Amino acid sequence: MKNLTSSTYLLVLTLSLLLSSIASAQASPSIADTISKISQHDFHDAKSMTHDRQLKKSGIADLDDQDWKVRTLALRDFVKAGDTGIPDLITALAHQDPQVRYLAAAALGIQASQKAIPALEETLQSAKESIVRSQAAISLGLIGSKQALPDLTKALNSDASRDVIHQCELSIYQIQTGQKASPALREAYASLDESTFETLQLNQAAPDFSLLDSEGKPWKLSDYKGKKTVLLIWVFADWCPVCHSEFRELMHLRENFQNENIEVVTIEIHDRYRCRVMVGKEVDPKHWFSKKSFKESYTKNIWWPHLSDKAGAVAATYGVDPLCFAVHSEYINRPSTVIIDKKGVVRFAYYGTYFGDRPSIKQTFNMIKNKHYQFEHPKRLQLP
Repeated sequence: MKNLTSSTYLLVLTLSLLLSSIASAQASPSIADTISKISQHDFHDAKSMTHDRQLKKSGIADLDDQDWKVRTLALRDFVKAGDTGIPDLITALAHQDPQVRYLAAAALGIQASQKAIPALEETLQSAKESIVRSQAAISLGLIGSKQALPDLTKALNSDASRDVIHQCELSIYQIQTGQKASPALREAYASLDESTFETLQLNQAAPDFSLLDSEGKPWKLSDYKGKKTVLLIWVFADWCPVCHSEFRELMHLRENFQNENIEVVTIEIHDRYRCRVMVGKEVDPKHWFSKKSFKESYTKNIWWPHLSDKAGAVAATYGVDPLCFAVHSEYINRPSTVIIDKKGVVRFAYYGTYFGDRPSIKQTFNMIKNKHYQFEHPKRLQLP
């Protein structure tokens, strides 16, 4: 720059600022444009569970369905709008479309917006859909303000949905222990790259990734290349009875996996706090499907790493479809199992059509041991 004339320098600076402005506009669509995209998309119906519009059954049979991508990219763009988008997101909590309300509530929590607390409290108390009330509770926990505790406690004691009650219990503990959303959570959503989605291919090298486990320790896929077969299991959350059943199977089959030199990893599309709840390291919530606590058993017997895929970037790359369908009033990923051999090649990738659709842990172990990578669940949803 030292050799440029003053006028040339100003021209270069102006062009640079203009290009930067254009790039920023392209990277961060306006809140209004994003809301329009959500409103125009024909989503499957969802209350406490998503119902396939053709089959009228829980789940989504079509593996190419785009609901998850519309939600994921909308949530990314809401978060990328930053502080300037907060007022519009707060207004969007009253939008007529429940998908808009749900995603606006989610984005406000990820951004830990203190300004959104009153509107989220109102949403928690008055939203008709349990899926929206549930997300309002989750977001109040992410914001981490003690101001929200009275309304969360009120909903804990009075909401008609057991799922909303559960999210209130988790959020109250999150606030009490000061575990609000971190900048890393915001960055994970803001940096989602659509070009990387669904790039996994069978019989090809698995995309490398590194995630933190529930203790904050990094786990990297390529560290096991040439050493171990790797089994990746995407689970939902602590409220999932099927997931807990799979955890019990994993604990029971520990020696089998270790004797076959298999690295087992479970992955959850939540921040670290929620992942720690799943493995019994935080609040000990009351689960409607179990009279016994998991906490003591889990802290003693979980022998594999449980990873936090904060915004579902790895899941999206691997075709797991984050924010695919609602189960127990929270949008979650498809139940998915991926097997990667010692050479780092993908040998098996199975994507479920509803919450219970995938091979059991024992079936998965047998596939690896016998090198016979085929499976279809007997109750798998099928389109006509």
